[in-house]
Amino acid sequence: MNKQLKLYEEAANWDFSNINYEEEFENSWDMYDEVKKYADEKSLILDLGTGGGEKVLSKMPKDVGMIIGTDLSPNMIKTAKENLAKTRDIKAKFLVMDNLKIEFPDGLFDIVTARHTVINAKEIYRVLNDTGLLIVRGVNQHDCWDMKELFNRGQAYKDKTAISEKDYIDIKNAGFKKIEKIAIEGNEYYKTPEDLLNLLSKAPILDDFSEEDNTQGEERKPIEKDIFQEYVRRNMTEKGIRLKRVYYGIIAKK
Repeated sequence: MNKQLKLYEEAANWDFSNINYEEEFENSWDMYDEVKKYADEKSLILDLGTGGGEKVLSKMPKDVGMIIGTDLSPNMIKTAKENLAKTRDIKAKFLVMDNLKIEFPDGLFDIVTARHTVINAKEIYRVLNDTGLLIVRGVNQHDCWDMKELFNRGQAYKDKTAISEKDYIDIKNAGFKKIEKIAIEGNEYYKTPEDLLNLLSKAPILDDFSEEDNTQGEERKPIEKDIFQEYVRRNMTEKGIRLKRVYYGIIAKK
């Protein structure tokens, strides 16, 4: 089991629905709105790193040909299938698959989406048809930077190249002709310290995970109580505990 999958499986509960927070973003760009602009009733969509399928089932357009969600984690796909069984208004399938080795034939898909996950741009280019579209939303290197600096560690903290730049270059080198990159910045406000700790227990924000070479430290470090309390003290506002988020979007056409 590789280190990324080991983290995924050990987290076990990736349900974020019980975390109380509000968000304010400067840019309202939403990858699912972009999907809706381009999809029609015949579209075949591949969603990479689909997790438990919550986003596919709640935010993807319902009136498409089929959505196939894939994830490296068998536990996540099991959850996705369970979630799918609770709804009947969307045509979707979920499969265990590695994002970096897409097991589908050439030119099959109209749209490929990838949210907060690693991608292989050449493989995505291969499985898209001649007018295919790639839509990415990713976590940038400077996401939660104030927290990473305080803890002196975190996802992509020591990387020399931001993952947004790496993805852009890889997508361009794969052969995509029309590429647009979008900056997405804003704040999340967590109601209580427990809500913020709940997030940190699930998301790899403070894990020594390198986006440059897709490697991770040997194990997850416990959250140091004194450093966490200092972060809460510095970022407490009337709206809650502030967490600065930095994401990016990419839209690429063949």
